[in-house]
Amino acid sequence: MSIYDFKVKTRKGEDFDLSSLKNKVVLIVNTATGCGFTPQYEGLEALYEKYNAQGLEVLDFPCNQFGNQAPGSDEEIHEFCTARYKTQFEQMKKIDVNGENESELYTFLKSQRADEEVEGFKNKMAMKAIEKISKTAENDGDIKWNFTKFLVDRNGNVVKRYSPTYKPEEIEKDILNLL
Repeated sequence: MSIYDFKVKTRKGEDFDLSSLKNKVVLIVNTATGCGFTPQYEGLEALYEKYNAQGLEVLDFPCNQFGNQAPGSDEEIHEFCTARYKTQFEQMKKIDVNGENESELYTFLKSQRADEEVEGFKNKMAMKAIEKISKTAENDGDIKWNFTKFLVDRNGNVVKRYSPTYKPEEIEKDILNLL
């Protein structure tokens, strides 16, 4: 099984078959517009602009499960991201990443990479604090907060999972290795 076995909804409610991303490197991120990590949109867009022509795709899944930090409609979230961060990558319909109504794609992603990459004392301490306030991360492998990132290779395999504290520019070398 790979990400190619899933379909998701675009922000406009249309089906998006992930098999259309075959032979691409994909960065999948759950996001929020009112989070302390929201400025990471800038780094995500920079990676997209720099490497999209070489085969990188970024999929943005807004999620309101962490601190009610993505309260707007799909269109309001899209308008915010394009106006503030000039994002051009695919923005999907708002989803749940944990719990009873979690996206099937996220169930799969978490099953492939339950542990997050977290480097540095400061980032480890930040993640410990996040874990204490995260109300939806009840099971091992659950997403703990906004801006958790999954890196997928050209064959649809999940190769890494990064904590929200990982800035997009810090995973550039891993993306380059897959491109």
